[in-house]
Amino acid sequence: MTSTFYIIVAYMAGMIGIGLWVAKRKIKGSNDFMLAGRQLGPLMVAGTLAAAEIGGGSTLGVASKAYGEWGLSAGWYVVCAGIGIFLVSFVAPYLRKSMATTVPEIIGRRYGKASHMITTILSISALFFATAAQVVATSSVIHVVTGADIKTVVVIVGCVVTGYTLMGGLVSVAYTDIVHIFFITVGMAIAMPIILHNAGGWSYLVENLPPGQLGLTKVGWKTIAGLILMYFMTFSTGQEAVQRYFAAKNAKVAKTGSFLCSVLMACYGFIPAIIGLVALAHFPNISANSALPTAAQHFAPTIIAGLVLASVVAATMSSASGNMLAVSTLFTKDVYQTYLNPKAADKDLMTWSKGAIIIVGACSIVIALNDYPIISLLILAFTMRAAGPFAAFVFGLVYKKATVNAGLWSIILGSVAAIVWKQMGEPYGVMSIIFGSFTSTVVFFAISKIEIAMGKPSAPLAITAEHEAQAKEDAA
Repeated sequence: MTSTFYIIVAYMAGMIGIGLWVAKRKIKGSNDFMLAGRQLGPLMVAGTLAAAEIGGGSTLGVASKAYGEWGLSAGWYVVCAGIGIFLVSFVAPYLRKSMATTVPEIIGRRYGKASHMITTILSISALFFATAAQVVATSSVIHVVTGADIKTVVVIVGCVVTGYTLMGGLVSVAYTDIVHIFFITVGMAIAMPIILHNAGGWSYLVENLPPGQLGLTKVGWKTIAGLILMYFMTFSTGQEAVQRYFAAKNAKVAKTGSFLCSVLMACYGFIPAIIGLVALAHFPNISANSALPTAAQHFAPTIIAGLVLASVVAATMSSASGNMLAVSTLFTKDVYQTYLNPKAADKDLMTWSKGAIIIVGACSIVIALNDYPIISLLILAFTMRAAGPFAAFVFGLVYKKATVNAGLWSIILGSVAAIVWKQMGEPYGVMSIIFGSFTSTVVFFAISKIEIAMGKPSAPLAITAEHEAQAKEDAA
C-alpha cells in the first residue's frame, strides 16, 4: 500500500471519530437524527449543503468529463450548480417556514394522498441512483490508489458508508461536512497549481491536448443554461438538499447559508476540470473516472495528494451518506409513519430509519457494481425526482390558487414527458429534466386556472399560520 492510502485511512478514521463524538452528545431522538434538531447556523448550512453537492459529480465526475468530451468547459457543471443553489436561496425561507421534514410531506399537505405517494416513490427511487454514483466515485479513488479489484472496493465502500450513516444521522454528517468541505476546496485549490506545474505547465496542455479541449464553452451555451435550470429544479426538490434547509435555525439562516454555499461552489468549479485535462495530456488511455486520482498520484507531493484524495473520498462518502439519510427520512416519515403506523413512537422511527439506511446501502452497491458513468447516474436521479414534482412543489409553496388536480396531474404528466423525451433522444439538445419540468409547469397553471374559473376550490396551503408561528418561535 502507498503512503497516500494510509493518509486516506487516517483521514477517514478521524472523520468517523468526529461523527461518533457528535452523535453521542447531540442525538436525543429522531428529530436530531433526521434534522439536527433544526439548529444549524448559516456556516453549518452552507458547509453541509456544499459537501452534499460537491461530491462525486463535482470532483471525479467533472475531471472525467474534462478528460472526455467536455474539456475545460466541464467546470461549468459545478459553476452552474452554484448558480442553481443561488436561485434556490429565494425558495429557502419558504422551505424552512413550512416546518416540514420531507418534500412529499409538503406535496401531501396541498394535493392529497395520491400526489404524496407518487412523489415519495420518485424521490426514493432517484436517491438509490444518486447514492450509487457517490459509491462509484469513492471506489474509483481507492481503486487507483490501491490497485485493488474495483468490484471488491465497491462492496467495501458501500458497507463503510452505510455504517458511517447509521452512526449519527444528519447532526453527525453536518459536523463532518464542515471538515470535508474545507479540505476539498482549500486542498484542491492548493493542489491544482502544483499538479499543473509538475505536469509541464499550461503550455504543455496547449501542445498535447486534442483541439478544442481548452475551449471554455465547448459544452455549449445551451447545455450551460440547461445545467443551471436542472440544478435549480433538482436542488429545490431534492430531499438531501431540502433537508438541510429544513434543519436551519430559521428562515433567514436558510437563505444566508444557501447564498454562502453558492459562492463557494462557483469559485471551486474549474479546479477539478484542469486536473482532468492534466490526466488527459499525460495518460490518454486510462478510465475517465480515474483521471483525477491518477493526476494527483503522479504530479502532487505525497502529503498533498493524500489529503486531496482523502477529502475527495470523504466528500463523496458524505454525499452518499446524505442521500442514504434522505431515503431513510422519506421512508420513515412518508411511508412508515404516514401509512403503516401513524402513532409510531420515536424509538420505532429510529429503528425503521436505520433499517431503511441498510436497504438503500445494499441497493446502491448493486447499482454501483455496473460501473455506470458518475454524471449519467446523477442526471438520471435528478430527472426522476424533479421533472414531475417541480411545479407542484416550488410554485405550490407560494401560489395560493393551485388546485388538487393541478398538483396531481402536473406531477404525472411532467414525469411522463421527461421519460418520453429521453426515449426520443432529447431532441434539439433540450435535457429531459427541462422538458419534463416545463410540461409540469404548463399543466400546473393551466389546470389551476381552468378549475378556479369553474368554481373549484384551491388546494389547502402547504404553509399555514400555525407553521409560520412555529417557525417564528424557533427563530426567537
